[in-house]
Amino acid sequence: MKDILIASYDMEIGGVERSLISLLENFDYETYKVDLFLHRHQGDFFPLLPQQVNLLEECKPYTTFRKSISETVKDGYIGIGCSRVLSKIHAELDGKRKKIKEPGYIQMQLMWQYTLPFLPKVKKEYDVAISYLWPHDFVAEKVAAKKKIAWIHTDYSTITTNVKRDIKMWSRFDYIIAVSDACKDAFLQKYPMLEKKVSVMENLTSPQFIKKMADKDVPFPMDSDPRFKIVTVARLSHAKGIDNAILAMKKLKEKGYNDIAWYVVGYGGDEAMLRKMIQENGVEDCFILLGKKVNPYPYMKAADLYVQPSRYEGKAVTVVEAQILAIPVLITNYKTAASQVREGFDGSIIGELSFNGIAKSIEELYLQKERRETIIKNCLSLSFGNEKEINRLYHLIKEGSEISENMYDNMP
Repeated sequence: MKDILIASYDMEIGGVERSLISLLENFDYETYKVDLFLHRHQGDFFPLLPQQVNLLEECKPYTTFRKSISETVKDGYIGIGCSRVLSKIHAELDGKRKKIKEPGYIQMQLMWQYTLPFLPKVKKEYDVAISYLWPHDFVAEKVAAKKKIAWIHTDYSTITTNVKRDIKMWSRFDYIIAVSDACKDAFLQKYPMLEKKVSVMENLTSPQFIKKMADKDVPFPMDSDPRFKIVTVARLSHAKGIDNAILAMKKLKEKGYNDIAWYVVGYGGDEAMLRKMIQENGVEDCFILLGKKVNPYPYMKAADLYVQPSRYEGKAVTVVEAQILAIPVLITNYKTAASQVREGFDGSIIGELSFNGIAKSIEELYLQKERRETIIKNCLSLSFGNEKEINRLYHLIKEGSEISENMYDNMP
């Protein structure tokens, strides 16, 4: 029985965390012994971890990555706290000098670089160590394993990273798994020298589980709302484009569409700013932030239209989930959009990635009921279950060679 380590940050509500739960639920525990290392034992998804997984004890220095700098220092981790301050200053200076719009990824890289000397190594040696969420420095530097695998969940063409430092980190891994072909292509545009290491394995999806959860009784205001309901499930951050959604809703309201309401399920650092935007743009009555929900599926099921207004995505888990529930899907034309939606068949892609483009596409779908019904009919005819995708991971664990499509087709 092979010893596998899977590492991530925590189990807060998010697409990556949902996909991790799906991966763990589908693992072959008769063949593999799986240890899970979480930097912090917290999050609404924490109770959903399968019992077969061996959750390793929380390691205090690593919990600091989910705490503020002041909390970190207060807990006695002065070196880590100073490293965090230094990384923030360094990233801000780099951002101004190089005119980087979003230096947050640079800051995360620097945070790990400066903090690594203060972090302990894992004592046990594993057959395979899997790092599920970037930055992957923990598994790269602090875990001993015969084979190391890292996951890609984002569109790397849209983020700014220190490529030289990233290459050094990626070199510590034997294989890199992207969640879609488009995600892989975007990654290789930035890191072409890593092509032989990169394979694709889609996020595991269980239609039965999603439909079951969608039928749960939960209290929410949409029950009594007779309006045409748009739903978005997303983290409240710049990447997810909720600010553009607010401006799109304002545009629709100005055009007289008073029977449309937009509900957003999620939480994040931009919440205060978004609430202010909602008020300033006069859409309090039709743009509603519902907050964090462990089970977002009843809200999605109640939608007349699911909209993903993201600026960029690796592969949005929520889009597939909405398609499973046969909700018409409208997504922005981020670089990996075509890997998720076939225009006019199982959803629609917004031509212009702007609030005007979003408003225009919503208006078109709202007015074209037959078009929405065609999308619903097509989604109902499709099979979105892909549990066999995990065989791709098993192949890397067992054989240690790049995944081939022919090999996958012949798997049971």
